[in-house]
Amino acid sequence: MKQLFLASLLGSTIAMCTAAMAADTDLKTLEAAAKAEGAVNSVGMPDDWANWKGTWEDLAKNYGLKHIDTDMSSAQEIAKFAAEKDNASADIGDVGAAFGPIAVKQGVVQPYKPSTWEQVPDWAKDKDGNWALAYTGTIAFIVNKKLLHGSEVPTKWADLKSGKYKVSIGDVSTAAQAANGVLAAALANGGNEKNIEPALLMFADIAKQGRLSMANPTIATMEKGEVEVGVVWDFNGLSYKAKMANPDDYVVLIPSDGSVISGYTTIINKYAKHPNAAKLTREYIFSDAGQINLAKGNARPIRAEHLKLPEEVKAKLLPNEQYKGVTPIKDADAWEKTSKALPQKWNEEVIVEMK
Repeated sequence: MKQLFLASLLGSTIAMCTAAMAADTDLKTLEAAAKAEGAVNSVGMPDDWANWKGTWEDLAKNYGLKHIDTDMSSAQEIAKFAAEKDNASADIGDVGAAFGPIAVKQGVVQPYKPSTWEQVPDWAKDKDGNWALAYTGTIAFIVNKKLLHGSEVPTKWADLKSGKYKVSIGDVSTAAQAANGVLAAALANGGNEKNIEPALLMFADIAKQGRLSMANPTIATMEKGEVEVGVVWDFNGLSYKAKMANPDDYVVLIPSDGSVISGYTTIINKYAKHPNAAKLTREYIFSDAGQINLAKGNARPIRAEHLKLPEEVKAKLLPNEQYKGVTPIKDADAWEKTSKALPQKWNEEVIVEMK
């Protein structure tokens, strides 16, 4: 029996070593093929968003890949892939989480699972490798501590109901950030993707008190002192705070009674002229170095819990503990329908209450 066990153990060990060697060989083959292609062209991945600049510089230095980017929206990226087909000018793009499945349905992407695939949560990836979130966005508060009119810093949605400050959420009809802010408030108050009424009631009450601000939380409105408490993606809040003349006047936090987590995924063009360079790009983005690059741009890496971030980079992000109560969108189809109906409901139930 012991001999059988040892033989089984030895067989397993050999199999694991063989698999590891195969994976290593596959990566070397991919690197060689990408180098031969010599370039990778992206859409929606500009230098100043999530520090993509660091990734492009690394790919150029390590693999000799030349790079150009054309900035555009998620919907425009998918439309471009579909329209150009075999005349593709783009190899890879970065789109909002909701657009990954849309790209698959339209048949414009090809799969690639990076070697760190198992460390990506199931909710954040397509089982076939067509898309996977590289970094997340979670709805947060950005608070100007100097403009609270005697109230305490709000740490949860419930605090917003009785504060003396104005609450800015932005335009729910055009901004995904604002719409997801409504969903986050709904989740914290017992709602879900089909039922956002708890959030509408909360914001309507704030509007009745004359405390709902129409100022979109941006660097410009914050610099003018128009944002007292803003509802923003965490990476936007952290980026805005860092660029303020007096960053210590601001605090960014995830509401402790619940929030929604989403993010952005790369999509590799089915018709890419440089498919191996595109796959190597995704491989690098999900590596430790690539994930740290994203963190340098205030974006929380999807593999955050598996990384040892340099202290100066870690300081750019919120602590992992703040994300314990966050929830991914569980019913994407329901949320798509609800978010389309949101602008009208917002006008009918919230804006009508503004003083």
